[in-house]
Amino acid sequence: MFAVVDIAGQQFKVTENTKYYVPHLKAEPNSEIVFDNVLLFGDDKATKVGSPTVKGVKVHAKILEHTKDDKVIVFKKKIRISYKRLRGHRQQLTRIEVTKIA
Repeated sequence: MFAVVDIAGQQFKVTENTKYYVPHLKAEPNSEIVFDNVLLFGDDKATKVGSPTVKGVKVHAKILEHTKDDKVIVFKKKIRISYKRLRGHRQQLTRIEVTKIA
């Protein structure tokens, strides 16, 4: 059983009892969260495609932790002008575990 879920503007294909890194969610760790924007749902019998969402299907997940992604380095340089800029960025992520697709 799997589902394609819209989480914070990004689409994720999720299955039960698996862990994912998603964009930062405003919820406390060890709390339960429900995603109701299910775009596609599939099991052994059939596949349901939403228009735009599948009615009656929800994905339950548990928030494990808030963390940061690896650092991305942005380096800008203009030749013969003596212009150099070095910037870094770490994207904030939330690690979730999908507990149930109902």
